[in-house]
Amino acid sequence: MNGKVYLVGSGPGGEGFLTLRAREVIDMADVILYDQLPGEEILAGLPERAEKIDCGKYGSQHTLEQEEIEALMVAKAQEGKQVVRLKGGDPFMFGRGGEELEVLRGHGITVELVPGITSALAVPGAVGIPLTHRKYASQVTVITGHEDPTKPEPALDWELLARQRGTIVILMGVKNLPQIARSLIGNGKDPCTPVAVIENGLRENQRVTTGTLDDIGRIAAERGVKPPAVIVIGGVVSLYREGDRLIPV
Repeated sequence: MNGKVYLVGSGPGGEGFLTLRAREVIDMADVILYDQLPGEEILAGLPERAEKIDCGKYGSQHTLEQEEIEALMVAKAQEGKQVVRLKGGDPFMFGRGGEELEVLRGHGITVELVPGITSALAVPGAVGIPLTHRKYASQVTVITGHEDPTKPEPALDWELLARQRGTIVILMGVKNLPQIARSLIGNGKDPCTPVAVIENGLRENQRVTTGTLDDIGRIAAERGVKPPAVIVIGGVVSLYREGDRLIPV
């Protein structure tokens, strides 16, 4: 008899941002396949009785490739086990949860989604940057800064993104930040548009780097900005005040 797979979002970091359902399924799991993004506090609290498998991606080094992760989930579920696939943020927000769902469905395995708070929302808010504001933004667009390299052509429409007047939030975009800025400016976005890059959001080493589209690439390079980070582009960034923390870490 097949077991069941839970696609679990751990939120932006720390036990305090785990949902009650996430805690419940983690505690009853037979197998937990985890990424590094949930953070040390959550990973330290994984139950001893469970088999724990590190699936994290550390820079360019992948502990397991995506196909191996999917095969493991299928195999463990087919053994009749309760399997938790533990991810940072939300599984369906650039977490490859949709791909994993397809594979599991294809093998007739029962899947339950346990949503998590995505860093795209929580991290800017933590430093006092609201994604919407009546004066600055009536819409929010969340994009990836690192598309699938196997795509025949990019899916992002930079001309459309440059025209929109709301907030743009970019996940996984640090490496490509200079190119992202050039693409937006080249398609008509005001070079003076404010930008904030928030590293290690909701962790003790959280750091905010600000600038404009015109200079953020240079400033980020000078400060040695590294992932994980959330990039926010738009007028709402002007509301940031240095040292402001609406969510303590």
